[in-house]
Amino acid sequence: MKLLVSALEPSSNLHLKEVLKHTRDIELMGIFDKSIENGTPLYDISQMAIMGVVDAVKKLRWFFKVADEMVALAKDADKVLLMDGSGFNLPLAKKLKTAYPDKEIIYYILPQVWASRPKRVAKLEKYCDHLLGILPFEIDYYKSGKAQYVGHPLLDEINVGRSDEKTKGCIAFMPGSRKAEISRLMPVFLELRRKLGSEIRPLLVIPPSFSNEKIAELYEGIDAFEITRDTHDALKRSEFAFICSGTATLEAALIGTPFTLAYIAKKIDYFIAFKILGITQIGLANIILSHYNGTTLHNELLQEEVTVGNLLEEYYNTDRKKFAAKAKELREYLGHGSSENVAKILMRNEKC
Repeated sequence: MKLLVSALEPSSNLHLKEVLKHTRDIELMGIFDKSIENGTPLYDISQMAIMGVVDAVKKLRWFFKVADEMVALAKDADKVLLMDGSGFNLPLAKKLKTAYPDKEIIYYILPQVWASRPKRVAKLEKYCDHLLGILPFEIDYYKSGKAQYVGHPLLDEINVGRSDEKTKGCIAFMPGSRKAEISRLMPVFLELRRKLGSEIRPLLVIPPSFSNEKIAELYEGIDAFEITRDTHDALKRSEFAFICSGTATLEAALIGTPFTLAYIAKKIDYFIAFKILGITQIGLANIILSHYNGTTLHNELLQEEVTVGNLLEEYYNTDRKKFAAKAKELREYLGHGSSENVAKILMRNEKC
């Protein structure tokens, strides 16, 4: 089967790899990580990366060109799989369904309509055939019968055990995977690491795709840390973590590593998100629990709140037992992984 894929984010591609473990004879086309051996991408995900609204506007014309190329490529595809990235994938779904009304379009990892722009629901239901959600509560926003909860992919990917007795003194520092995120957080993290002194073992988590040249360019004071490329292993080994917003916050929650979210955005992006769109939380674990039972798991330090003093207070005063209890609730609510369920939907009616 030839499958047109649009998976723009590193996390989406990790989830895609898990889905492919449960499939056979699939040839990928489109946009995905070049490390995936099932095909040759039209564009690698590194070429699609953007940071914030300003960057997106600058690359808008180029994204239109890429979308047109994807529509042309879809002619030879048996099915379409869109993953996350609604800014690109939702307009692409419209183009694809207009060009190929009978081609099956599957959207896995749905846009966060529960956070902003709920009008996207109508478009998703109009242009997609299957809407596969990874959060139980988001299915309630769809009324066409096309949406279903398939489980959460991280429950397929997280298979590490953790023991509090073996983590004492080890702290994970996770400043994100984008240049702007790293450049804003690393100076704070470096000063924090120095304040904590020799009593800790600091693990700096760097994305595995980063070259030595890119690391040298982005990370200030790297010699003060122990470097690791394995997020799950770092979280398993750590008694606490300081994490930029992203998938890593939910990974830490599911592994059971207490953490604080620290995020510094461009002022215009922060204004749009919190003042115009009305977003109140950015940590995935907090968002999920607040929908489930009205509680939260961790603190979120944003913008000017991200100071060494505040981060030190989080490390010393976070209630570890309360965190463990809430993390257990979160895992039980999500229930099970999604990869095998998604693979079954992809392979439905295929002779292989």
